[in-house]
This record gives sequence, C-alpha cells and structure tokens, in this order.
Amino acid sequence: MTTQSEDHLSCPVCHDIFEDPVILSCSHSFCKACLQRWWLDKPIKQCPVCKTISLQSNPPRNLALKNLCEAYLQNTDQRASRGSQTLCTVHSENLRLFCLDHQEPACVVCRDSAVHVNHRFSPINEAAHTHKQELQECLKPLKEKLKLYEEVKGKCVQTAEHISVQTQETEKQIKQQFTRLRQFLQNEEDARIAALKDEEKQKSQKMKVKIETLSRKIADLSGTIRATEREVRAEDISFLHNYKAAVKRVQQLSVLDVPQLVSGALIDVAEHLGNLSFNIWSNMKDIISYTPVILDPNTAHPDLILSENLTSVRRARKQKVPENPERIYLYPSVLGSEGFNSDIHSWDAEVGDSPVWALGVFSRSANSEDKKCNLLKLVFCDGEYTANSSDGPPTVLSIRKRFQRIRVHLDWAKGKLSFSDPDTDTHIHTFRHTFTETQFPYFNSVNPHPLKISQRPLHVVM
Repeated sequence: MTTQSEDHLSCPVCHDIFEDPVILSCSHSFCKACLQRWWLDKPIKQCPVCKTISLQSNPPRNLALKNLCEAYLQNTDQRASRGSQTLCTVHSENLRLFCLDHQEPACVVCRDSAVHVNHRFSPINEAAHTHKQELQECLKPLKEKLKLYEEVKGKCVQTAEHISVQTQETEKQIKQQFTRLRQFLQNEEDARIAALKDEEKQKSQKMKVKIETLSRKIADLSGTIRATEREVRAEDISFLHNYKAAVKRVQQLSVLDVPQLVSGALIDVAEHLGNLSFNIWSNMKDIISYTPVILDPNTAHPDLILSENLTSVRRARKQKVPENPERIYLYPSVLGSEGFNSDIHSWDAEVGDSPVWALGVFSRSANSEDKKCNLLKLVFCDGEYTANSSDGPPTVLSIRKRFQRIRVHLDWAKGKLSFSDPDTDTHIHTFRHTFTETQFPYFNSVNPHPLKISQRPLHVVM
C-alpha cells in the first residue's frame, strides 16, 4: 500500500513516482514520457485528468516536483539500505566478502566453510564497484538503442504530420480537377441543350408558318364552298344569273396543290442523343492529358520541387519533408511512381536548355539485407554526354549536339535501355543489361531548369 506522500508524488497516468515531471496550464503534472504517450494518437492535446485543452505541445518541466521526488526516492533507498540484510543468515556474521564463484555475498566464516572451498573472494565494496561498472557497460547498448528508438519515433511523428499535409494538398488538387471536369460537362450540357432549343425554335416557327398557310387556304375553300352551296339552293333565274361567277370561283380554287406534310419537321433526336457520351468524351480530349510516367514525390530529394500534376521537376530551396526509406538523398533525384518488370516502356523528357541533367532507370535490391542500388543513366554536363552505370566506369559519348528532348526506351525482357532524340530520330546510346529487379524511371535535376515529362497524344494511348 502506498503512503500519502507517495500518492502526492505519483503520476496520474502510470501511478508511479514522477520521472522528469512536466506541468500543464491546468496545474496537473505528469511524467513527460507518460504525457507524450497519452497524446500520441489523440488529435487534441488534453489534460488526462481534467480534459482541459493544452496550448503547449511541449509543456515546461516541474522542477520543484522533480526535486521532491528525487529527495523522497533517496530517503526511501537509504531506509531500504539500512533495513536490508547485512548479516549472514547461516553464521550471523557481517557480510564483508563477495564470492566470485557463487556471485553472492559471504561472511568470513563462509569463506572457510566447505561450501566455498578454493573459491575466489573480493571485499564487498570492491565487488559492488566492479559489478556496478559492468552493469553500466551493459546499459550502454540499451541507451544507444533507446536513443535510436527516440530518433525513429521523432521521424515517425514528422511523417504523421506530413501525411496530414499530403492529404489536404491532394484533396485540394482532386477537387480542382473535378471542378474543372464538372465545368466542362456543364458547358457541354448547356451547349447541347442550346442546340436542341435552337432546333425546336426553327422547326416550331416553320410549322407555325405552315399551319397559318393551311388555315388561310382552308378558310378560302370553306368560304367558296358555302357561297357556292347557297347559289345552288337559289331560284333558277337567280342561280343562272350568278352561275358564271360561281364557276369561276370554284375553278380558281380547284387548281390549288394537294397539301403535303413537312419533311424533316420533327426534332432530330438521334443527332442529339446518338453516341452522346462518346462525343462528349471526344471533346473532353482537348482538356485532358496523359503522361506515361508520373513522378513520385515520396522519392524526391528534399532539394527538388515537383509540379502539381507531378510531371515536372526542378531544383530549388530545401523542402521540409519527412525522412522515409523510399526517398533519395545521395543525388537531387526523383523516381517515377510506377516501376517496370516486364514488357516495353518509353517516355520522353523535355530537357530544354538545362546545362546539367541525368535520365535513366533505377532499382533497389529485393534482398532487404542488400542495400545496393543499381542505376543506368545518361548524363549531360558542360556540353558533354556520359553513359553511367553502377557496374562500371562512365563512358564519354562522342555526340556534341544539344537535344531539347530525350526519349528513354526500356525493353525489360531483352535487357536494353536506349536513349534517342525523338525529334530527329537520332540514337544516342544503348545499355545492355540483364534486368532482374523492378526498374523505376530516374530523373536528376541539379539546377532551376525544369525537366518535364512529355504528354502523350490520347490516340496513341487508346
């Protein structure tokens, strides 16, 4: 059972005596490590006791409480030391010796007993000093491991924070893309409905004119018929007086054309609905693009900046990014997001006027114990092209022409990696290599000039 003093000096989280205590603004104190563990998976940093939100992620140390705890522990240790067994349980003599063979305290009588015949002894204080030093040495690897764990934890905390930032930025760009697509679809809908309404207006006007014309002719015919029928019902003398005029009126209307229905009067529904989604998609090709290689920001050197659509890279100021196993630190480089371990693949990189760049493929060993990386690359520096391989010395190429674009062609099965100028179909260099690992497109940019992956026409992709 703990004493009242222990209760006052105990952490509310671990219920043990405070170790490196810190104090929150609400006046509650905790072990620093206990508080950090309590906050680890919680989005809001609250006091574990009263749930008050802490405005400090790194609260100050409670030095007064720390001193009280140390004094209490020291007094406890002294009492325990005084109360510990100092007499031999067999001979009731003071334990002044330490048997090196049995690794236990002994008295002078124990030394001469049969149990300790030919054993080695050391004074109790010397043995304690020696064993304390040995135990301190044993603690060194643990302390190093503790330090390593704390470093990795710190990096994991940075990674967790970066995950949140990545999610927000990615969500923002996704929404922008869909806003753009929705606006395109809305414009397409408006244009097609407007075309439908225009056709309705034209054809409705045409039918209105046709109906009005037919109405006038119907009125003329009806009037003539009624007038003629009245003449027929008249007295003979009256009828004969008006006969010629009546015949003339009938003959004039008899030559009217036979009325016809209007051809093409209805809405051309097939024109508006036929292959509607395909036609919209065809128009959409003007606002969408396809890039055969997408850069992976999780592999980018901290000195590199990628474009929002992940198709361009340039060197700039150092970025604040977490340390992760996929990231490249040796060179200012970045990899493609998709690796290739079969088939044929190609992509064009726009190098422009960049004075220094490198392109190629990169692979890591699948063996977790083997940290070796393989890199095949074409390097341009100071007007000179060099073919570099991890397996051998660089080869200086005789080509001196400045190319604006470079095509990288990977035939994984045949073990060929070729570089050429797609604009002039000029071959630059071909590596021959037996590929066994997944190959990732590699881009190196050591200056502000961007390297950009060319978009591919959609008809080539289909």
